[in-house]
Amino acid sequence: MDIMRNWLFLFFIALTFQANAQLNTENKTEKNAPKGFQKDRLFTGGNANVAFSNYYTVLGISPQIGYSLTDWLDAGISINFNYTSQRDYSVSGDKLRQTVYGPGAFVRIFPVNFLFATAQYEYNIIRQKYISAYSGTPDEIDWVGASSFLVGGGFSGGRENGGNSYYYLSIMWDVGGDFNSPYTDGFNRSNPIIRGGYNIGLFQGKKRR
Repeated sequence: MDIMRNWLFLFFIALTFQANAQLNTENKTEKNAPKGFQKDRLFTGGNANVAFSNYYTVLGISPQIGYSLTDWLDAGISINFNYTSQRDYSVSGDKLRQTVYGPGAFVRIFPVNFLFATAQYEYNIIRQKYISAYSGTPDEIDWVGASSFLVGGGFSGGRENGGNSYYYLSIMWDVGGDFNSPYTDGFNRSNPIIRGGYNIGLFQGKKRR
């Protein structure tokens, strides 16, 4: 886990430097660009996500709304709906089923139009149902809360000239360390979270340049 975090940290640093260099270039050519809030920089959309291992499966969707702060930086908020299933082989194959929902906030940094680094914070409310492998044993139901900090990167397509309508595919990991996170398995290991989605630019007439 520590090695993965170090690589992710270096990845974000490299992309941040690249994005900063791109911003300096843009500033030289966009001195007359419109200032203040621009409604055509708003976008909506969302993604579907999946994560899995030998013990663990997650399926979910996340509607989103956001704003392109610059031509290389998007930020927004989301609502998460996930279903998770885990099997605990250390306790005779007992199962844990979870229904998960909660708010989140995200950023995406685009050093180039087709690659991005991303980070997302979530706080999820989780309904847990523990199912014993022994017949006749009643199921246990509990409610818990958990925070997650997801980091990763991805590929986007159709994002040109600073536009914010594009499709994307990303892979992320939860580095927050919360034991109740819906993105970790029964051994508290963070599994890769694969997300694919689409951004729909709002109030866009002519393409921004």
